Amino acid sequence: MENKRSIRVMVVDDHDIVRDGINLMIDTSEDFVRAGEAKNAEMAILVCDKEQPDVILMDLVLPDNDGIYATKEILRKHPDTRVIALTTFNTDGMVERALKAGATSYLKKNISLSDLADAIRAAYEGKPTLSPEATQELIAATVRPPKPGHDLTSRENEVLELLVEGLNNKQIADRLVISPATVKHHVSGVLSKLQANNRAEAVAIAMEYGIIDVANHS
Repeated sequence: MENKRSIRVMVVDDHDIVRDGINLMIDTSEDFVRAGEAKNAEMAILVCDKEQPDVILMDLVLPDNDGIYATKEILRKHPDTRVIALTTFNTDGMVERALKAGATSYLKKNISLSDLADAIRAAYEGKPTLSPEATQELIAATVRPPKPGHDLTSRENEVLELLVEGLNNKQIADRLVISPATVKHHVSGVLSKLQANNRAEAVAIAMEYGIIDVANHS
């Protein structure tokens, strides 16, 4: 019979050996109980709906979608669930993105199982745990200049996407159902905020800094 005080833990990772290792730790801990597992983001969302875990160990690099997407979707529907981001490496901005998505903690996969167990217990109580690397990333983010395009409005982002597609002002106006004069105003705003001298330079900056998803415009 399940202990009423047991913490229900779900593991999301596409590597069987990682899930097996964590599940073994869960099985041998008196205050943990398994609450499902998943290999990808979509499966994680479905399993969470069914199992209602207290804490999710979320790999951030998954085959179908990233763990940040899964975290957002899960917490949108289950705001009381705690998510611990668990990853092998950091990419620029990943820590901030994970925490903004709602993750309680951010840890590296080289953490010891005993420390991971402590982090699960802390997350269950709403207390964050950050790896040293995550802490350094957050400190660096406070002094790092903002990425170009951070202040673009949603409409300016739409216009920029269409510039990347190579559309002229009239074509953009037709696509967005706005006047050419309004398009011209938004294009000027895009150039100003990206500090670009012309449309081609704005497109180059957008692609260089990942402001626009290049895969969707190839």
